[in-house]
Amino acid sequence: MADQDQTLFSQRFRGFFPVVIDVETAGFNKDTDALLEIAATTLKMDDEGILSLDQTLHFHVKPFEGANIEQAAIEFNGIDPFSELRGAEDEDVVIKEICKMVRKAQKAAGCSRSVVVAHNAAFDHGFLNAAIERNKIKRTPFHPFVSFDTTSLAGLALGQTVLAKACRTAGIEFDNSQAHSALYDTERTAELFCFIVNKWQALGGWPLPELAAEEDEGFED
Repeated sequence: MADQDQTLFSQRFRGFFPVVIDVETAGFNKDTDALLEIAATTLKMDDEGILSLDQTLHFHVKPFEGANIEQAAIEFNGIDPFSELRGAEDEDVVIKEICKMVRKAQKAAGCSRSVVVAHNAAFDHGFLNAAIERNKIKRTPFHPFVSFDTTSLAGLALGQTVLAKACRTAGIEFDNSQAHSALYDTERTAELFCFIVNKWQALGGWPLPELAAEEDEGFED
């Protein structure tokens, strides 16, 4: 990524690097219920400051030792936690690989910290933080509590809070039969986030007038 891209990206979100996350789990309790699937999508920015999808990592995850499995949860998401066909990997390996990808992309964008973007972000962020803590991962790029919630952003920008409805309102195709797959939901959420951010820029909401004035003054110097 070129220096100008790094500068634009680092200015856009106060030095934060948005990373879109989605998880599938065996319940609602981040501390006791198993993380079963996770995907992470990084973003890139062009010379005009337009966001688009970059890289995606996706993993099926083995339940951690002693993890709780709620029957209602796995009936809902259709995941058999102990099926060999899933090709699931150990939780610590999965989280380390995601952190490695995110750190590299964050550095390339010239950003100082990564921020989780998710639909109903508190849920996904909570499970990610719990996995990071459970596996004693010290070099995490993620901010411990700041997140960008596309539920709220879509409610403001599109008048919709359900992911499928928000995507369709934005002109993003959404296949209900593929929903509740971490990979599919992550990439649709990433498209939705990019649409909202780029639309805000197109409407003149970014850069802020005072920032634009400062840039103009810099050119004159």
